[in-house]
Amino acid sequence: MPELRPPARADKGPSQGSHKRFIIGGGISLQDSGGGTSMERLWGLLQGAKRLSPRPSQTIYKHVEGTQQGCPEEEEEEEEEVAKPPGHFCPMELRGPEPLGSPAGRQNLGLWTAAGRRAAPYLVLTALLIFTGAFLLGYVAFRGSCQACGNDVMVVSEDVNYGPGPNSHQGTLYWSDLQALFLRHLGEGSLENAIRQTSLRDRVAGSAGMAALARDIHAALSRQKLDHVWTDTHYVGLQYPDRAHPNTLHWVDAAGRLGEQLPLEDPDVYCPYSATGNATGELVYAHYGRPEDLQHLRTRGVEPAGRLLLVRLGVISFAQKVASAQDFGAGGVLIYPDPADFPQGPHKPGLSGNRAVYGHFPPVQSSGLPSIPAQPISADVASLLLRKLAGAEAPQEWQGQLSGSPYRLGPGPGLHLGVNNRRASTPISNIFGCIEGRSEPDHYVVIGAQRDAWGPGAAKSAVGTAILLELVRTFSSMVSNGFQPRRSLLFISWDGGDFGSVGSTEWLEGYLSLLHLKAVVYVSLDNAVLGDDKFHAKTSPLLISLIENILKQVESPNHSGQTLYEQVAFSNHSWDAEVIQPLPMDSSAYSFTAFAGVPAIEFSFVEDGQVYPFLHTKDDTYENLHKVLRGRLPAVAQAVAQFAGQLLIRLSHDHLLPLDFGRYGDVVLRHIGSLNEFSGDLKARGLTLQWVYSARGDYIRAAEKLRKEIYSSEESDERLTRMYNVRIMRVEYYFLSQYVSPADSPFRHIFLGRGDHTLGALLNHVRLLRSSSSETPGAATSGVAPGLGFQESRFRRQLALLTWTLQGAANALSGDVWNIDNNF
Repeated sequence: MPELRPPARADKGPSQGSHKRFIIGGGISLQDSGGGTSMERLWGLLQGAKRLSPRPSQTIYKHVEGTQQGCPEEEEEEEEEVAKPPGHFCPMELRGPEPLGSPAGRQNLGLWTAAGRRAAPYLVLTALLIFTGAFLLGYVAFRGSCQACGNDVMVVSEDVNYGPGPNSHQGTLYWSDLQALFLRHLGEGSLENAIRQTSLRDRVAGSAGMAALARDIHAALSRQKLDHVWTDTHYVGLQYPDRAHPNTLHWVDAAGRLGEQLPLEDPDVYCPYSATGNATGELVYAHYGRPEDLQHLRTRGVEPAGRLLLVRLGVISFAQKVASAQDFGAGGVLIYPDPADFPQGPHKPGLSGNRAVYGHFPPVQSSGLPSIPAQPISADVASLLLRKLAGAEAPQEWQGQLSGSPYRLGPGPGLHLGVNNRRASTPISNIFGCIEGRSEPDHYVVIGAQRDAWGPGAAKSAVGTAILLELVRTFSSMVSNGFQPRRSLLFISWDGGDFGSVGSTEWLEGYLSLLHLKAVVYVSLDNAVLGDDKFHAKTSPLLISLIENILKQVESPNHSGQTLYEQVAFSNHSWDAEVIQPLPMDSSAYSFTAFAGVPAIEFSFVEDGQVYPFLHTKDDTYENLHKVLRGRLPAVAQAVAQFAGQLLIRLSHDHLLPLDFGRYGDVVLRHIGSLNEFSGDLKARGLTLQWVYSARGDYIRAAEKLRKEIYSSEESDERLTRMYNVRIMRVEYYFLSQYVSPADSPFRHIFLGRGDHTLGALLNHVRLLRSSSSETPGAATSGVAPGLGFQESRFRRQLALLTWTLQGAANALSGDVWNIDNNF
């Protein structure tokens, strides 16, 4: 059938006879023939086609001069308006080609005229049907590809399809289908029973009980529809209490002789990887042991150096407390839980006064392993110590709730701390299960949970282990029902979590050279249920937009009819301020981001206004967790599993990775806002922060450039999609400084890590422009030697290290070298 297309412009030359012909295409012409009825119908059809056409440019006809008034001439009009039929419309006919002067052509003119009149409506109707069908097909295809549209280039509409596996007999799976499939197979009753049974098992890392549990979990994974199940065993040095020589705490008299021994109620409570040996000195109360707390002591005339510090549990990790004390020259640290930090409700259980809280440090020397001894003590022992302190009264915000104990700064009587922990080479086993991806099997979405526990560990690791096994079972069932993820899903049960996450650290160290090429995201299930009032997510900025989307999909476990997003947004319209927190150093997910450059998330349900009091104690039992949640443990665990499962679906199956690479531009901007306060001080010294400003601008432009590329690309182009995904998944790795040694500074992340290369260290150094180092919070931990002020040479080096890393991230995000904007 000939193609119908707009006519070429009419020849305005002299007309011949009463006919004027306009070529339409395929040898068919429109010719004035003097008839009217059929051509009026054609005119109506043409007007209908123009009304249906979405194009802004339309073809209309108007009268032109000629021997017969009203003959058409084509005119382009850029406005969307429908022309009314003229008062005298020039009738036309469809006519086939004929050689000039052909007798046969003249003889068959009547036949062509009649055929043309009959064919015209059908040709136009056919063209309209083809056009309408093509338009609808294009519209549907556009909606399907529109997951790359919008501000975040990550929004997935519910009509995005997910192709089934090659052996599946089902049709296309859409996002809503996958949601329904996941929720249908996710169990609830089995979660509660698995939490209870796991918490009852002895599972200290390296114990016979742990070995038995490892075998059971390996067997459980092997029964599911997984492509690979295996175990990695490592021999590591774990530190245990020496039962023959337990840790001790004594008063010391004025002559330095050991006096009365203070009771350490539970000899099993200790700090793994604490320095061993003895520390003697006067006692000083140092609040939470933060750098600013120790600095306040100095400003009040109480020197921390050479003393034993009594610090409260909370706010920062054990490792950070001891590292700060060591930086200020303290001889040792005693850590206790203050009732002010563990408030008890009328219907909720609280921590006993004779319970100490277990804590640990990173197991690697370069990670900040302390060189001074540390020991947890109970609130009852801390109360005995506080009563002996002299000196000035502590500030109001330092006051706790130990009854009968005045909170003074000290110093007090001498103390002798003896730490005799022993170190032993111990086998630990990480257990892995994998569902291979369909299109990108070499890219892994990793989800893990700690398996071991120092005590019952119901909240610490039993909940995470139960949810991990339930997710494995659920995704296995989904695979059996036609689901095939685009990327591989890697489920891991970690050993050695209570020893500074040594199991996951060993795995990261062993695969460090390739993880940034393979691992998309790490999802941690540790500490996931500590309450039921609020939801917190400790995460990389890359995941914030995805978290928001998933929160809108999961029902609140304690607010009927509301989603989790509606629950958190109800009390704070800035939902991310309510939910999002940076990854802390004591999180099992921290090393994935700060050490390996893999975006990570650890999320928790928590109590409003109080922390779960039994974490890291022998009271972390199933019964106590059940009481704290007032019987809502199954519902909250189910919500955790729903949130984690939908994260996995999106991360493993979206064509375009749902990581918001533009978010880091906002992170840099917030830090620059803090640095801007000192721009005048720097300018007075002939220094500037312009390098950082320029690098930040380059990163923003690179992110926007990639966003536009993705928006204008074809989703069906697998090669292009993979290229974009590779660039997106490595963004976190780009923020690991390549200019410092991993052996000396393992946490190389410029925003999250520790060391002189970080943005936080630069900010702490710049603050010295207005004070001495002895007055600056954080100066000690950022590497500023006590007594030294601002150093221009150090500032220039810090600025260079930071700028090179940020600029490198911008360049890497831009893609291939020939695509990088020369303005960078």
